[in-house]
Amino acid sequence: MCLAIPARVVEIKENDQAIVDLGGVRKDISLALVEGVVVGDYVIVHVGYALTLLDPEEAEKTLALMAEAGLMEQAVGA
Repeated sequence: MCLAIPARVVEIKENDQAIVDLGGVRKDISLALVEGVVVGDYVIVHVGYALTLLDPEEAEKTLALMAEAGLMEQAVGA
């Protein structure tokens, strides 16, 4: 089973790299597959790659549901 999760971009680095935040956990990812990402955007992340930009409202809903289900300690932005 594969899992892709929404995460908020907190820093853009060189060479298509970024740092994302998911409920307080920060991870380095690649932005090589997505264009036009800026700090504050939400992206869908799978195995270290951003796959697509995500609507902020939809990202917040998904993260809140994950938190409610006990899959995260807290929802981002909550």
